[in-house]
Amino acid sequence: MPKTPDYAAMLREALVEARIGLAEGGIPIGAALFDASGRLVGRGRNRRVQDDDPSMHAETNAFRNAGRQKSYRDMVMVTTLAPCWYCCGLVKQFKIGTVVLGESRTFKGGIDWLRRQGVKVVDMKNAECEELLGRFIKAHPEIWNEDIGE
Repeated sequence: MPKTPDYAAMLREALVEARIGLAEGGIPIGAALFDASGRLVGRGRNRRVQDDDPSMHAETNAFRNAGRQKSYRDMVMVTTLAPCWYCCGLVKQFKIGTVVLGESRTFKGGIDWLRRQGVKVVDMKNAECEELLGRFIKAHPEIWNEDIGE
């Protein structure tokens, strides 16, 4: 019988990245990419503020840090926040099979669309993820609004 992935442990890796991003003065969103066995292959954080790069979202950073993989179908992308449309496109383009998100109350992104595309989406509804980003948004609404394109 196949082992059930430990999504909570995977999310902890993404949370580490979110906290690092916050400490760097950035938006506290983290991500990590795991293979089918649960091995961490790439991790990253939203670096839009730090790098002055609007494309450096957490999922993109984790994906780039994973390097080229033979296939992404059995990979698990874990992110502290529901992925935006840009990052949903990355998931679809590279056929990442599962997306685990810390929470989707702050921002729903394209998770319904991902589900319709056949991607397994697991919402952990994690209070720490929501609280971490919520504090940031309250303190820096101008950065958050700019990041989500408002």
